[in-house]
Amino acid sequence: MIDADLKEGRHTEVVTRFPPEPNGYLHIGHAKSICLNFGLAQQYNGRCHLRYDDTNPITESIEYVEAIARDVQWLGFDWGEHCYFASDYFEQMYDFAVELIKKGLAYVDHQSLEEIRANRGTVNEPGTPSPYRDRSVEENLDLFARMRAGEFEDGACVLRGKIDMSAQNMLLRDPVFYRVKHATHHRTGDAWPIYPMYDFAHCIEDALEHITHSLCTLEFDNNRAIYDWILENISAPSRPRQTEFARMNLEYTVVSKRKLLQLVNNGVVESWDDPRMPTIAGLRRRGVTPAAIRQFAEDVGVTRNDNRIDYARLEYCIRDDLNHKSPRILAVLDPLKVTITTLPEGEVEWVDADLWPHDVPKEGTRKLPITREIYIERSDFSDDPPKGWRRLQEGEEVRLRHGYIIRCDEVVRDADGNVVELRCSHDPDTLNAEPKDGRKIRGVIHWVSATEGVAREVRLYDRLFSVPDPEADEDKNFLDFVNPHSLEVVQGWIEPAFADAAPESHFQFERNGYFYVDPVSTGDGPAVFHRVVTLRDGWSRAQQADPASEKAPRERRRKQQPDGAEQAAQRLAERRAQLEQNPALKARFEQITALQVGEEDAWVLTHDDAAYALFEAVHKHNASAVIGARWIVNELPRAKDEHGEAHELSAASFAQLIELIAADRVTGAAAREILGLLLSQGGDAVTWMRERGLERIDDSDVLPYVQAVLDAHPNEVEQYRAGSHKLLGFFIGKVMQASEGRADAASVRTLLQEQLKS
Repeated sequence: MIDADLKEGRHTEVVTRFPPEPNGYLHIGHAKSICLNFGLAQQYNGRCHLRYDDTNPITESIEYVEAIARDVQWLGFDWGEHCYFASDYFEQMYDFAVELIKKGLAYVDHQSLEEIRANRGTVNEPGTPSPYRDRSVEENLDLFARMRAGEFEDGACVLRGKIDMSAQNMLLRDPVFYRVKHATHHRTGDAWPIYPMYDFAHCIEDALEHITHSLCTLEFDNNRAIYDWILENISAPSRPRQTEFARMNLEYTVVSKRKLLQLVNNGVVESWDDPRMPTIAGLRRRGVTPAAIRQFAEDVGVTRNDNRIDYARLEYCIRDDLNHKSPRILAVLDPLKVTITTLPEGEVEWVDADLWPHDVPKEGTRKLPITREIYIERSDFSDDPPKGWRRLQEGEEVRLRHGYIIRCDEVVRDADGNVVELRCSHDPDTLNAEPKDGRKIRGVIHWVSATEGVAREVRLYDRLFSVPDPEADEDKNFLDFVNPHSLEVVQGWIEPAFADAAPESHFQFERNGYFYVDPVSTGDGPAVFHRVVTLRDGWSRAQQADPASEKAPRERRRKQQPDGAEQAAQRLAERRAQLEQNPALKARFEQITALQVGEEDAWVLTHDDAAYALFEAVHKHNASAVIGARWIVNELPRAKDEHGEAHELSAASFAQLIELIAADRVTGAAAREILGLLLSQGGDAVTWMRERGLERIDDSDVLPYVQAVLDAHPNEVEQYRAGSHKLLGFFIGKVMQASEGRADAASVRTLLQEQLKS
């Protein structure tokens, strides 16, 4: 639409606006509008205005004004000098209302709002004209001036547009433009006893600011007729164009400001920035980053189809962003004491442990204390293990992350039979090393020293509501569906290096989730950690599909509060319940998951007909179902947003790309480039791979690139060998650049580390 407008000369500059009402805090739905309006302005080198629609002083406050500005800036957008208020234009709006009266297109009505509604008619019957509809222009001008002078009480009269009482669009049946309201405005004080209605004010604000594209949500679709009518009948300085898109309805949330205010006023949450709230302030305090929200808005995209967005899509964007920003550390949230009897009392052995996984090009280590007494997660031990159990049990071994292999020799119980301690022995030759006798170890668990670790408050947040759509049941209040387990506060044990981490720091507690140091609760005291989002745990998800099953570990069944895995199981059960109500969708979901596709990707494909059709077609070409699903759900929407869709993506060409990925013939970066070419220019994947030289080079061919980069940067090599290991990311980037993205990043990392040791 915008491209066509510019090409045809309707506009020479793109001007959008984000127009919130300052009657509450912004929420995740507003984030989509912010990213869309400011993003389009950036894309077309235009500008986006921040404009407050402050036409209802009773519900508005300066607190909300400041919160809105803070949230927009936090998301990464700037309006420069273009911050406006509807109240800036009150005088001009009044003059435009007078202009309509003079043209015989507006009149003062003394009916009550109840009478106006009753006389509006029905879809099949025209409305009844007001007895005041045919007043003279002079009388209406006088009455409207007296309304402004404050002569009338609230509700005594209104100004209505004189349009069409039989219009099929009932909003055109003489809509109200002004009402009497004696209320102090946060900017204009008591200067105005009358205030314009949103429908009257909004289009005038757009026109005065020369907005070219007024983007709003679908509930204003019918209001566009009023928008256009007003601008056609006043001497507006410009003619903006209103376009509607679907609002963001996110599962397990409500985004009505009125209902969010209820949550605050009823004490369900602490405040607007409670980390369980879907407000931008709440998400920020929980530890979600602006980048994750922007990515989520981009992934959801713009559509006119009103639907509810799977909450898992937001969680995916959060994890994807935090994965590259969160060093890995050890923390235990439900501690079970373990005594390693073969270690001496009182001694501490310090080991170097990596902070970053291999797929994140960052370097760094910390000192981790191994002591005789440690804590492990209670759920990592079972004395009644199910088949396939890979954690700790009596008589069996596991590896401690970054530490030794230990064997459980004895289980200590209290008088009630509860497990209170494990007594274990360790293999002294296995510190970050495989057993010399070649025996296989079942699994790896995390832990924290009981004597060197530090207890810290950890707040485990989950979804605020227990059902996907809390507003769907007309017979119940949405508050009936508040999740009683949306917040669980526990005392966790943190490894000592990070017990007093700085506020606003992010970490991944290995096998527990991504966490954030809350700046509000921490202050000058001990760090308080918020769980931002859980990690996906395939084992626990499978075991917890039926938490009451006898196959589930006995200790986990005893827990009164769900942990991250149990919450995932609850969500899975809810989804399964929804599928039971729709046999066709259930069959589709089961067909997809039978191909080993992950349940989150399968859920998206099940509910998106176009995505499912492509998936099915690609699978018929014998391409990998798992990789195909992942790229359809995650990569294809991003590629379409970035490159457009000048050419329809054929199933054959997409399947060919998936086969290249599965065969490891292209790197992820190269595959994304090829996908962009397929969308923008058509063709087939193999041809593009060859023409652009994107085929992945063998590891043996990477070494010359590695050596060339090291030879070209001797100073950096010297610094790295002197201990500045953060430079590894610099070297990886240079090699990837030299190889034009054809080298595998993991192989590059390994080769660099080998060469830098010499």
